[in-house]
Amino acid sequence: MAGGHCQGGNVVNTRVLIVIRTATQDRHAEVNDAPFISNLLSGRSGVGAYVRYSEQLLFVYRALEDAADLLSGDPVAGPFVKPELMRVAELERDLRHFLGEDWRDRVEPLPATRRYAARIAEVAATWPAGYVAHHYTRYLGELAGGQVVRSVAEKTWSLDRKGDGVRLYVFEGIGNPAAFRREYRALLDALPVDDLEKQRVVEECRTAFALNGLLFAELHALFPLGA
Repeated sequence: MAGGHCQGGNVVNTRVLIVIRTATQDRHAEVNDAPFISNLLSGRSGVGAYVRYSEQLLFVYRALEDAADLLSGDPVAGPFVKPELMRVAELERDLRHFLGEDWRDRVEPLPATRRYAARIAEVAATWPAGYVAHHYTRYLGELAGGQVVRSVAEKTWSLDRKGDGVRLYVFEGIGNPAAFRREYRALLDALPVDDLEKQRVVEECRTAFALNGLLFAELHALFPLGA
């Protein structure tokens, strides 16, 4: 299989996905090893930490999905805007399950979440390829590693399998997740931009991971012992 790598700050070939994976490997590892996530995946976290995390993701996904209609016809970002990926309604169901009918009055973005959502809104309005970077890191993340979070949540807090509380990670409109991920990755590799723009997309993926890391740090400060 052809590979890709970064050399001297430039994208050497057009396999965007491989370049992204190589260039973000360190950031990805940092996020996966973040204390907040470690506590969550080990089952040490209380349900309050999980719910607060879900709250923050609501604001992130709102930023992504508020831009979806605007970008659906864009030649760069449009092919990635797929109704079966949308997560806001599912997150709202999760939060209603945990917080009750007045959940909207009880959720508030953390400073890191505000920065994250603002960056998504900025690129969505000015740079469609940058929006794709955030779209990829979030949605494919939930389709893949997010399934581990779902399994842990179901077992740790006795939630119904693929039911309310873990709806974020349940993609009912995607019958074959593996095939869907392959198709999505093919779209990414075929991104209709030049090599310089592809390098900018790679850097924006690194930014997305960094913003995730800042969010996890703030959540860990609130739940230092997985409380």
